[in-house]
Amino acid sequence: MTEDASRWVVGWVRADFGLDLATLDEVTHGADQHARLWLGQAADGSRYAVKLSGGGTPAGLVVMAYLAGQGVPGIPAPLRTPDGRLCSERDGRRLSVVPWVSDHRALDGPMTDAHWRSYGEVLAAVHAVPVTDELRRLLPPGGAAYPLIVAATRAVAERLRAPDLGDPLVADLAGVWSVVADRVSVLIEEVERLAAERPGPSVVCHGDPHLGNLLLGPDGQVWLIDWDDAVLAPAECDLMFVVGGVLAFAPITAEQEVAALAGYGPADIDPTRLAWFLAVRALDDLSDWTSQALDADATAADRTRAARIVRGLVSPVGLITLADAALRNLDPARR
Repeated sequence: MTEDASRWVVGWVRADFGLDLATLDEVTHGADQHARLWLGQAADGSRYAVKLSGGGTPAGLVVMAYLAGQGVPGIPAPLRTPDGRLCSERDGRRLSVVPWVSDHRALDGPMTDAHWRSYGEVLAAVHAVPVTDELRRLLPPGGAAYPLIVAATRAVAERLRAPDLGDPLVADLAGVWSVVADRVSVLIEEVERLAAERPGPSVVCHGDPHLGNLLLGPDGQVWLIDWDDAVLAPAECDLMFVVGGVLAFAPITAEQEVAALAGYGPADIDPTRLAWFLAVRALDDLSDWTSQALDADATAADRTRAARIVRGLVSPVGLITLADAALRNLDPARR
């Protein structure tokens, strides 16, 4: 980030939030291509997550503010502008400021049993809050975009049937997809077939509560951040991240799952809804990361990283495998 850009963001925060930042450092982890995140520090040592978004809506900020106001643990409340807004908008971009609560991502570990239990407790508290009329208006239903995800997956598959063999990375991806083509076809068929069975009691869901969006504190404290994908959905939309996890490089063990569900409390997890949300997520991740790897305008580093994630998705512990196994468990005849 250039010094001029840093001064511009610092000035924006000062003008619209009344907050003077002494330092501002860009944070580079994260998968959102339409957002930039900085760690800002005030003269008194207070630290803040400063986020500039170029897409989506401020619905996630509304959810965070509502949950924090309801006393849900582990939810940092966004700062407000002097006139009460949760974000500031300029030239089609949205700036928000949230207290920086921890330097330690759960993805980087180590998570104790107490952290796993707190993770479950936070999800349970989120799912238990009353759904207001405002949230019903702002939040999309979980999984509603599945027709677009299915279409995107089919389009990528079609493109890789006649790949540009002059590009080694494209040729490699074509080989990866050819190995899992049958499984991907089954996932598509099952997502479409089971779509009518996905409805259930709709609660507020984070939508993407993987360990990269979970921060760790002392004594088992956790914070759930990045609510941009918040939805109204059955609890399984979030619980699929607990039951085995979705990240190939960070699978959740049986012991960790037990600890998280102990914190969550009684949960009547519907296996069909769980499998359906897993399959939708698997197709979404596979088509999106493959498209990024195929993007000739992206940097070589970004394409290589995306291709590595694709290979993880189809690995024995990857999301494609997990979703396929969950669907097989619904139908013993397919085992």
